[in-house]
Amino acid sequence: MLKTCILKVGSSAVVTLSAEMREALVACEGGAVYVVGGDDGCWKIMPQNPELDVALAAAYLVMDENYNMLQALA
Repeated sequence: MLKTCILKVGSSAVVTLSAEMREALVACEGGAVYVVGGDDGCWKIMPQNPELDVALAAAYLVMDENYNMLQALA
């Protein structure tokens, strides 16, 4: 387990990643990562995955196209 800091930058908060964390995530400055919340209240930081980007874009498109039907089912 690695510990990190939260810093205030303007009206936002920023989580800092050590060099060790960036290396493990294969992330660079200016790059992107995913932060995913689990049902157990834990959060995971995952490296950006171009295949996941494509899949999410397709999912959002389907959800937008079927918004009314999805709202009726909710």
